[in-house]
Amino acid sequence: MEELYDMIFKRKSIRRYDENLSVTEAEMKDIKQAINNLRPLVNDIKVKFKIVERKETTSKRGEYCLLMYSEQKPLYLLNAGYMLEQMDLFLASRNIGACWYALAKTNELKYDSLEYIIMLAFGKSHPEDFRKDFSKTNRKNLEIIWKGEHYSDIGEIVRYAPSACNTQPWRIVSEDNCLRIYRTTQIKSFMPAGKLSYYNSIDMGIFICFLDIALSHKGYKYERSLSTEKCDDSELIDIAEYNIE
Repeated sequence: MEELYDMIFKRKSIRRYDENLSVTEAEMKDIKQAINNLRPLVNDIKVKFKIVERKETTSKRGEYCLLMYSEQKPLYLLNAGYMLEQMDLFLASRNIGACWYALAKTNELKYDSLEYIIMLAFGKSHPEDFRKDFSKTNRKNLEIIWKGEHYSDIGEIVRYAPSACNTQPWRIVSEDNCLRIYRTTQIKSFMPAGKLSYYNSIDMGIFICFLDIALSHKGYKYERSLSTEKCDDSELIDIAEYNIE
């Protein structure tokens, strides 16, 4: 996934599309190949992807929608975010804009016995539609999400990961040779309370995708262990731990 590193700085949630532009057959072939090459976060969770025209969903954006379906095993939402964010970055590399669309619906709630999880709306975009000034991105200051002075160079990169309604639920404790990743439950959002933990769990998978790419690009070797999220009232929920060489 390291080849996607530069796209961290280019990607942007594209919400407006030029109807005069269209994804070509060659580009669609590349997209389907990229889907086949996606790296899962959790190997034993069955997933499927389906590309449909926007009109087959309630999405108001893009030319197409990439629908993701999954087994509902432990960590399936984390895995969904991790895999679909790879596609978000890949599409940016092809000047194809994309936007996570949490609240859009599809009538096909099951596909090969797997449950619908979320969609990524996408369509051909102009090069100038993508991010030009990385510093102007609306994100929390590093000191809010990153405790400790270790690996702050990584923190400055991964804090720009996208999230549902820009809630940015990740909290990190950095120690010597270790990063502890948490999801905060102290989030204020207009999103329905019953849906917030669902989408923030997907967000954590997106964040881990960014983190893996950044660590690899910077030459860090690491071992990652994942925690099964618990449904409790804790302010911080364990997500993952990275032991770094």
